[in-house]
Amino acid sequence: MSQVEKIAHDNCAERVASITLGMGPLSGVEERLLRHAYPVASAGTLAEGAELIIRSTQVCVRCSSCGKESTVKPNHLVCGHCNDWQTELISGDELLLMQLELDKPEPPMADGLH
Repeated sequence: MSQVEKIAHDNCAERVASITLGMGPLSGVEERLLRHAYPVASAGTLAEGAELIIRSTQVCVRCSSCGKESTVKPNHLVCGHCNDWQTELISGDELLLMQLELDKPEPPMADGLH
């Protein structure tokens, strides 16, 4: 929440309207529990009452044998091209702040404009 607050303050926002997170299936975060904890974590911040949007990300691996990348199932981290098990996880374990929608104050009208 501190990252959200910093971005909101740096952009002179009055409040945060929505928070979009990218969450991989191997992130170790349970979406249901995150949604349950969010109102408590955001209470008293510029994000209080903001919509929480969670986008699932895919699990991708890079094969050590053939060098190719493939999207795989979270419980089957083998290369989708050559079926080798010697792979490196390149995505799927992240919890990322992807986007913030900020409410900013309206700029004041210049005096003398009719």
